[in-house]
Amino acid sequence: MAAKSLGFAVSVSHLLGSKSPPKLCVFTISDVLPMGLEEIDQAKSFGAAGTQVGEVVFNTSLTGYQEILTYPSYAGQFVLMTNPHIGNTGVNLDDEESRQCFLAGLVIRSLSISTSSWRSVETLGDYLAERNIMGIYDVDTRAITRRLRRDGSLIGVLSTDNSVTDEELLKMSHSWDIVGIDLISGVSCRAVHEWVDKTKQEWDFSSRGSEEIFHVVAYDFGIKHNILRRLASYGCKITVVPSTWPATETLKMNPDGVLFSNGPGDPSAIPYAIETVKKILGKVPVFGICMGHQLLGQALGGNTFKMKFGHHGGNHPVRNLRTGHVEISAQNHNYAVDPATLPKGVEVTHINLNDGSCAGLAFPAQRIMSLQYHPEASPGPHDSDYAFREFVELMEQQKSKKPEPRLSTVSDA
Repeated sequence: MAAKSLGFAVSVSHLLGSKSPPKLCVFTISDVLPMGLEEIDQAKSFGAAGTQVGEVVFNTSLTGYQEILTYPSYAGQFVLMTNPHIGNTGVNLDDEESRQCFLAGLVIRSLSISTSSWRSVETLGDYLAERNIMGIYDVDTRAITRRLRRDGSLIGVLSTDNSVTDEELLKMSHSWDIVGIDLISGVSCRAVHEWVDKTKQEWDFSSRGSEEIFHVVAYDFGIKHNILRRLASYGCKITVVPSTWPATETLKMNPDGVLFSNGPGDPSAIPYAIETVKKILGKVPVFGICMGHQLLGQALGGNTFKMKFGHHGGNHPVRNLRTGHVEISAQNHNYAVDPATLPKGVEVTHINLNDGSCAGLAFPAQRIMSLQYHPEASPGPHDSDYAFREFVELMEQQKSKKPEPRLSTVSDA
């Protein structure tokens, strides 16, 4: 399907309170409507200067913009925040979810001119400028969100280069597409390493680590740090490996379980990862999160498809079909598993209550479990943390060779 385009053409910016010098210019936003008409709106820039192309998605979270900025699964995307006021708590050293910012840019309605938080160490504008991430504000984010919901995901361009015309920006947006691009290779780690950090004591709430230490190999497709912290808090020894790490080398490590992490983009664009998953299934217990869930779906013989505008936010209701309980979840994905294409024996364990899409899978015969959403993100605040305990239980059952794995229990916390 041909990419639709929403071109952000930028020509100026000045961030109040920023240490960086003001850029005295003006922005335009060029939007190609379905009938071929164009609209020009005004906006302002903050953060870095330059020209950038990406897919435009909207995020409905009310808080957590720093976690969103450092969330590797946003690689190749402009994140539009539906919450109108952004930047009021600044940024701090504790809320990073990865080693850097991977998103293409940030689009917001109102940029706070001051910060108020005891943890803040700098302004949002300075933080983005230091990391070469572009941002625009004074944008009608509600109108763009309505457009995305009506027409689906769009391709956008941000530019602070006055020499680039609107026509050239629109041409850029028409010539780029996120479908079929391997974005994972750009966010994965480069070398095998151990992870030891646990959730800090003041933030921990329900971890009950197993008396036995289980070795988990975590495939980094763009893994969030808090996934690793929660696993460590449940008593796991974690070895993080790159996305291209061979399955044979993983099995030589004799792990008790394997985690396939979240990551950006199209799962069909990384066939090497699907092959890795296939070679590991049935050998050890497996837990897939987000991209890992989609890769498991494909490795089991199912199909994935691109959603109209995806799920991005910290307020998505999910029903656990085994218990009937509803969890408030954090989600960030543009692709989903088609449950109708899955083979016999694979069970849909969770569904998204907004649209009925598949939000969780299990294949008890091979000790496989997966979630489309993020159990570590805790927006509920802790509705889904039990998933990490269930993964530990799968590894316990594998060692004791119990025939019937127990899944989707409700947390005692």
